[in-house]
Amino acid sequence: MSEKVSYGFQWVDPAEKTERVTDVFRRVARNYDIMNDVMSGGLHRLWKDYFVDKVRPRPGEPILDMAGGTGDIAFRLARRGADVTVSDINPAMLEVGKERAAKRGLDLKWSEQNAEKLTFDDASFSAYTISFGIRNVTDIPAALREAHRVLKIGGRFFCMEFSRVELPLMAQAYDWYSFNLLPKMGEVIAKDREAYQYLAESIRRFPDSRTFEQMIRAAGFSNVRSQLILGGVVAIHSGWKV
Repeated sequence: MSEKVSYGFQWVDPAEKTERVTDVFRRVARNYDIMNDVMSGGLHRLWKDYFVDKVRPRPGEPILDMAGGTGDIAFRLARRGADVTVSDINPAMLEVGKERAAKRGLDLKWSEQNAEKLTFDDASFSAYTISFGIRNVTDIPAALREAHRVLKIGGRFFCMEFSRVELPLMAQAYDWYSFNLLPKMGEVIAKDREAYQYLAESIRRFPDSRTFEQMIRAAGFSNVRSQLILGGVVAIHSGWKV
């Protein structure tokens, strides 16, 4: 991969994007969960509950939670009895996740991984989850192919990500919030305006749900579906390895 890729509204070399995204999440790791509550008014908790309900984790089944960071999805999966491996490219995010897991008495596996080049064996997991992380990956098609590779036959892929708001008036309001309030909240709460400016821009750069469905199919998945939440603020994408 040698062509330029988007880092928010900028076009940069792939290696630079990976480095800059890693630095963003290193800087915000300690305030990441607080900002999630503030940005969504707590709605992200309901979205994540619903997401895990869709995954339907079974007791003892191996699940990879990629870009799992501070553990929000992994904790929900583990409470259902799944054998969860939390992976993230960012060690600072994983460290926060480990601390949070210890406080909750949860036993999880933790692994520093690049979603584009996983070190796990083929057919290692029954499910692969990634929540609000795929848009930060430098080479998204490579990450989707890796997700397919590490899943067992019959394995399921679930991704929750910000999407395109399809209701015109709501889209205008959401844009105003994203590019005016969100960076200011990042500056005040996380002491990092640039990180949350990037967040808003990265959401706008991410493909719409139909385009992303095509990318998931191109990686080898079948029965690909998308479900929009709040008119497209968030989408849950799913597919199966058959």
